Amino acid sequence: MLSFLTMRAFIITAQNHSTAVSGLVKDKNTKQPVSYANVVLKLAANQKFISGTVTNEEGRFTLPNTASGNYLLEITSIGYKTKSQKVFVGTLSEYLDLNTIDIDEDINALSEVVINSKATEASSKMDKKVFSVADNITQSGGSVLQSMQSLPGVTINDGKVQLRGNDKVMILIDGKQTALTGFGNQSGLDNIPASAIEKIEIINNPSAKFDANGNAGIINIIYKKNKQEGLNGKVGISSGYGALWQRKSNLPTIRPQYEVTPKMNPSFSLNYRKNKVNTYLQADYLYTETLNKNEFVTRTYDDGTIINQQTVRNRNTHFTTLKTGIDWNYNEHNTFAFSGLFGSEKILDNGDEPFFNHDYSQRLRLWQFLEDELKTTVMASASYEHKFKEAGHKLNAGINYTYHREDEKYFFTNILPSFTGKDAFKLLSDEKVVDVNFDYVEPLKYGRFEAGFKFRNREIPTNMQFFPGQNSPIDANAGGWANYKEIIPALYSNYIYETNKIEAELGLRYEYVKLQYDVNPNHPTYKSNGYHYTEPFPSVRFGYKIDDQNKLTAFYNRRVDRPSEVDIRIFPKYDDAEIIKVGNPALHPQFTTAFEVGYKRNLVKGYFTSSIYYRVVNGTITRIATTVPGSTLIYNVFQNADESSSFGIEAVYSKEVTSWYSFNINGNLYKNTIDAFTVTNLYPVPSTYYGESQEIVSGNLKLNNSLQLDKSLKTQVSVIYLAPDIIPQGKIDSRFSVDLGLKKTVQKGRGEVFLNATDIFNTLVIQKEIQGSDFAYHSKDYYETQVIRFGYSYKF
Repeated sequence: MLSFLTMRAFIITAQNHSTAVSGLVKDKNTKQPVSYANVVLKLAANQKFISGTVTNEEGRFTLPNTASGNYLLEITSIGYKTKSQKVFVGTLSEYLDLNTIDIDEDINALSEVVINSKATEASSKMDKKVFSVADNITQSGGSVLQSMQSLPGVTINDGKVQLRGNDKVMILIDGKQTALTGFGNQSGLDNIPASAIEKIEIINNPSAKFDANGNAGIINIIYKKNKQEGLNGKVGISSGYGALWQRKSNLPTIRPQYEVTPKMNPSFSLNYRKNKVNTYLQADYLYTETLNKNEFVTRTYDDGTIINQQTVRNRNTHFTTLKTGIDWNYNEHNTFAFSGLFGSEKILDNGDEPFFNHDYSQRLRLWQFLEDELKTTVMASASYEHKFKEAGHKLNAGINYTYHREDEKYFFTNILPSFTGKDAFKLLSDEKVVDVNFDYVEPLKYGRFEAGFKFRNREIPTNMQFFPGQNSPIDANAGGWANYKEIIPALYSNYIYETNKIEAELGLRYEYVKLQYDVNPNHPTYKSNGYHYTEPFPSVRFGYKIDDQNKLTAFYNRRVDRPSEVDIRIFPKYDDAEIIKVGNPALHPQFTTAFEVGYKRNLVKGYFTSSIYYRVVNGTITRIATTVPGSTLIYNVFQNADESSSFGIEAVYSKEVTSWYSFNINGNLYKNTIDAFTVTNLYPVPSTYYGESQEIVSGNLKLNNSLQLDKSLKTQVSVIYLAPDIIPQGKIDSRFSVDLGLKKTVQKGRGEVFLNATDIFNTLVIQKEIQGSDFAYHSKDYYETQVIRFGYSYKF
């Protein structure tokens, strides 16, 4: 198998792709169905038998699990001439409908129709790349976020996933948006155990079938779900330790930072399938202690003031997920599915934040905090699928309900030379979302037609209560209530066309969005606000197969990034005592137009792919930092800047050098541009910022090596380099890391043990430089990146 970065080649291949070929056989003269005719599929190249069946009483037939390639279809029946025609099976559809095939009485004419085989192609699907989590040895036992960091085009920055340098990524779970990972944005990925996940799909150029949100693309996380007959399952446990030594010591007079932090992840899955019913259960628990942040900051103001600070955040996380469901095949035409998911995330953050003068001779202030946060997610889904008589012709309907509670309590001790104050606040947020969808698919002789409707109703009431102490720095008047209400009806249609040379998809999604954000009328700065729009979101995808080894592709789409509820949340956040984050209810969506052209070449035991992409964003959403005259506090507020763009090239080369060694190298080089803009932060008082144009060439390079030491022992070595990049008002410096993993199969293939280490040279440090209107900000974060993990799992 070829390796694809730290994930071994689970990229969907034409060899693994299967299609159901169907049709209807009729008498050419009478137009009556021909029952019990023999249908045989052969390879066009050598007439080798592949599969066969007979037509039913209605003259219909289906040949399931047909690999991509050129075939010859033969139909024979007593009293009729043998009918033979060429058939091309592609990779864009799971079903191929040959429509009506007429056969003649007493005639024997051979007529062929042929198609190209793609058995060696590495990734023939235009829409997505798929990666098996189990094959990522260097990140086994970690979180989903950690499993993503070695994927092609993916980088992790401040706990957020970026695709091609852009963090506007829509995260799905089993094809659905949920509060577990954030509706319209991303959150919580670092707390979902990788042990619960079967595979990860990356969709850089989504079709119109998907929600238009997320201009960088879509990442779909697929939970494990076994469909083998009978009772089967898997149990596993992994452990590990991080922060094995101090990378940078604390400033004086504060509590110790976490060292040798333990991790624990037991997991259990069970599946029972018999006759028409399949039931499943997946349970995972993840406990981690983490040095979540160890950031050293120097702030230099235009008046000469210099402040040195450190933020240490010691984090304890308990995350429990339970996913269960039942699939019921009522009959050959109707299927029902019901599923439920429960997630509980408990986080305790203990932290110290000291502030010193320019030469560290005087401690100006010590801010100690405790965050007690509990997030609870419940999701229930029901779906119905009706299969028409023609294979692949189906109608799906579903409803998905999500409830998500965010219960946060913050306690602060504000220590100054003259006094000590005690402050606190409590945030309670209840999110309720209902999604209803209808999807229709009709296979065609050369592709398929799709259409559908989706409706979302979402409401998030929030309440913030402040409890200020003596001489409190907290803005207690900025508390109160707020209510986020959103409705989104959308229609879409796609037409997919495929021949032996051409792959094409033309789609259009039409969305109406209405957002109303009501706030406490007594809020000192913000008033109720919102927006609405009715917009088309077209998508075009095209592929041309030059020959069996070479293929060209082209993509165009228009997408949107709607501000999340956190982006517009009016309450100031005090996880940093002197850098206050707050949302903006006047924030509007940003719209993106994207283009891409690509080339793919299949090699002997390898492949090469490359693509050039260009993306333009209007109304760029970003945080802008400003100050208030006479104060050293910095206020970070979300704003709509003007236009930004990204132009880049991405390439992947994968090669199996020998039976025991393969490698994969992935490079992404891009130029980011942020145009000049002017915005006014309203909180806590109006402050205008003039942003100059910024431009930088950045990128990343990733190398993965896989060595099969023997039949049961495999090792991986991954190297990641991230070049400097621009961020609003500044830049982030380069980063570099090396990961190592080892996996051995035991107990006749049923058991598996692993050992891995991330960032083995302890080189991954985040460095930022920010230039405000009257201050400069430089930081280095020596957070926990070096972790050693080990574990065992057993299939039964």
